[in-house]
Amino acid sequence: MNRKKKIKTTLLAKKKKANAKLHKSNKPKYVSKAERARLAAESETTDNTIDKSTVLEG
Repeated sequence: MNRKKKIKTTLLAKKKKANAKLHKSNKPKYVSKAERARLAAESETTDNTIDKSTVLEG
């Protein structure tokens, strides 16, 4: 009986893992702290260049 149970649980676990792969999570991709800091600095520099260009035009 133990052998049947072990086989059944093994196959069931494989089935669950295959099913889980089909349904991807809606969680956003992880962005590291360093990457967030780099993106923030990059957006600041683009904001500064936009502000400078509007000041020069006006």
